[in-house]
Amino acid sequence: MEQTQYKRKIYLEDKPRAEAREEILAAFWQTSEMEWIQVSDALGRVTAEPIFAQVSMPHYHASAMDGIAVVAESTYQAHEQNPLYLKIGEQFRFVDTGNAIPSPFNAVIMIEYVQIVDDETIEIIEPATPWQHIRPIGEDIVQEEMLFPQGHTLRPADLGVLLAAQQLTIPVVKKPVVTIIPTGNELVEAHSELAPGKIIEFNGTVFSGFIKDWGGEPRLSNIVKDEPDKIKEALLKAAENSDMIVINAGSSAGRKDFTVHIISEMGEVFTHGVAARPGKPVILGKINGKIVVGVPGYPVSAYLALEWFVQPLICKYLGIPVPKRQTVAVKLGRRIVSSMGAEDFIRMNIGYVNGQFVANPLTRAAGVTMSYVRADGLLIVPPNISGYEQGDTVVVELLKPLEEIKNSIVFSGSHDLTIDLLSSQLKRAKTEMKIVSSHVGSMAGIMAIKKGEAHVAGIHLLDPSTKQYNISYVNKLLAGQDVVLYPFLKRKQGWILPQGNPLGIESVTDLVRTDANFVNRQKGAGTRILFDLFLDEAGLTAEEITGYDREMFSHLAVAAEVNGDAHCAGLGIYPAAKALGLDFIPIADEEYDLVMKREFYESDSGQQLVEIIHSPAFKEQVEKIGGYQVVEPAVPKAIEG
Repeated sequence: MEQTQYKRKIYLEDKPRAEAREEILAAFWQTSEMEWIQVSDALGRVTAEPIFAQVSMPHYHASAMDGIAVVAESTYQAHEQNPLYLKIGEQFRFVDTGNAIPSPFNAVIMIEYVQIVDDETIEIIEPATPWQHIRPIGEDIVQEEMLFPQGHTLRPADLGVLLAAQQLTIPVVKKPVVTIIPTGNELVEAHSELAPGKIIEFNGTVFSGFIKDWGGEPRLSNIVKDEPDKIKEALLKAAENSDMIVINAGSSAGRKDFTVHIISEMGEVFTHGVAARPGKPVILGKINGKIVVGVPGYPVSAYLALEWFVQPLICKYLGIPVPKRQTVAVKLGRRIVSSMGAEDFIRMNIGYVNGQFVANPLTRAAGVTMSYVRADGLLIVPPNISGYEQGDTVVVELLKPLEEIKNSIVFSGSHDLTIDLLSSQLKRAKTEMKIVSSHVGSMAGIMAIKKGEAHVAGIHLLDPSTKQYNISYVNKLLAGQDVVLYPFLKRKQGWILPQGNPLGIESVTDLVRTDANFVNRQKGAGTRILFDLFLDEAGLTAEEITGYDREMFSHLAVAAEVNGDAHCAGLGIYPAAKALGLDFIPIADEEYDLVMKREFYESDSGQQLVEIIHSPAFKEQVEKIGGYQVVEPAVPKAIEG
């Protein structure tokens, strides 16, 4: 069957995000439907109509205490100097909490203030007042009282109120059905065998989770190939069976990005491109009366676009306001540059250090899913601002609870695989604590300690002149500060090589001999400094090394690059090579130490961290990795105060 040919659309709009949202909301006239459900199934659902009480609660006069029911007026003469004796039956009755108060009694005296004389007689020394310790009819709920208006999202306690008022089935807004269509020739199911150029389709599952969380009913379709007729067929079917449609990928202006043309041909396109980064290539349109939101294939762009446009549509359908995130003012640990004319959505790590919140940007690449997962918050840079300077105070929207952020230990500096293990063991011992790590290199870690932007920094900096690790750098860069240099690990550095070492790499000179593609670490990383020392000792320059400027921010990233290129080599730690099944030739034993302010080291959190480091469970995990040894006994190194 001959496919329709579409002319490539080169340019996208830069429509303001708010304008695009209001336009699509105005075009969304889908009438919400009502359904009746059991109260036991109603948690999180939205009421479709006002709900009224069928009965009062309590529906009788009930005792609020264990004690005796009396006629208050008959007890007025009771006094400690004039005890009053009452006979069971006509003058009082024993009652427990919740019992009905029989007529003619109108008060309850707590049992603690009653002296039992015999089986039929009690003594009281204080009078009762009318209706004391009695829950009157309707104290909590009055029959025919409105319990909830329409548009109320039901919480756990609300369900109890409904049942107490004898409302067993209630009218709620039917969840809007949102069909999700993943598209792309490169997509495969997660259980499939992977080949170069094939990508696991996971966005659909993430979209489904967001839509459920927002109150919709997601329906994830099968993967649709990048063929116009198949995309048309999927869109038409979705328009018949759903309240709104999300189509993933094909929303940009690439050679196979057909979606905008297809929607335009079948219906109407309101927007193709918004002034936001990431998330610019969004399509907002309508087919057969149903709103279609085309979101980019890059995960972070897609997640943001869903929040900007699909969540408001779901909320409008349900008749509820769009929820707002909690915000917090933070000090920026690094300078942030933004593009004028577009909103910038920057994922941020946030820590609570020395009594203030400090935030640093994570990678801004739209395809890096883990940057969204690890982010504590979002900094939204307005389109009329070109960025912020280091040290500026800005407001960040929180993606995680503030208490979780406040209880985190902020770790900066050199990447090491054991830090995640340390965080896991810390959380096991103290459920409210964890480590938030930022892999910025040893030098940047020291500067984070100096500027009060981290609690702990991991460093492994070899001084070429003394052949000692870390001490001279701490003395120089943290001069005059009261810090602790704590021995943590001995670990092996070496060549990370493809299996079988096809190039025969054993020294830095072999990199030049074979013209190997070298994978370097970023400036300021201890591994980079060590490599530069090897170059100097061999009389080589950086210009002679192919790939010297190719920088990675972790040992695992170096190993991943080597794993994909048989003509590649890197310098790193043994566990990274082991993790990817690569060859490893050790060339140096190094000291990986922790630097921290003494105030933190001596704090409860600091001592908890030290205790975990020397726990049998942590040391056992470290030994299983291989290439490591926890320093024992660990005595802080002597440095200049």
